[in-house]
Amino acid sequence: MAIVAPVSTLQPASPPSGLTYEEFLEWADEDIHAEWIDGEIIVTGPASSRHQRINIYLGTILECYVDFHQLGSVFGPPFQMQPAAELPGREPDLLFVAAANENRIKDNHLDGPADLAVEIVSRESRTRDTIDKFNEYEAGGVAEYWILDPERQEARFYVLREGRYVETKLSGTFFESAILKGFRLDVSTLWQNPLPSVWQTLDALGLRGERN
Repeated sequence: MAIVAPVSTLQPASPPSGLTYEEFLEWADEDIHAEWIDGEIIVTGPASSRHQRINIYLGTILECYVDFHQLGSVFGPPFQMQPAAELPGREPDLLFVAAANENRIKDNHLDGPADLAVEIVSRESRTRDTIDKFNEYEAGGVAEYWILDPERQEARFYVLREGRYVETKLSGTFFESAILKGFRLDVSTLWQNPLPSVWQTLDALGLRGERN
């Protein structure tokens, strides 16, 4: 299992251009937060405290749930994902890879689609997350995509059906994942300040006693 890594604020001033994806992976290191698009490197800025709190909170819950049920692996930035060879290399805020697909996990990137990708929207990333990555993840076969927008207090959840994303409707304020069976999230709690206790959330998910 993988632990969600903290995001560093150290970024290179002038990234090189014209690199292949393989060259980009060799150039990048654990302190660099960037994405690769057709040979160009897009360096991302530091995340806000609100973004980080949601990322760590949700990443911890997902990691514990996946580990408890022995479902696969959870990763956070700066781990890369290239859903398909013709698509950009992206750095989702969180991704889950099912145990059956862990052969896609390489040393420093995911070679193929995640089973679940999560993006936490910031003002500068809204178009990228809701349009660019939406289209790329759909085309690349990412089975479930969550878009969380703290500023607007909006969340959208999509599941891939016959090659197209279909939005999953909430049950009241609750979302139920199609990929992580039994995983249920009260979306309204993501906008709380402070966020709910991780322990209370894990208890509500039934993460007690013996593993399945």
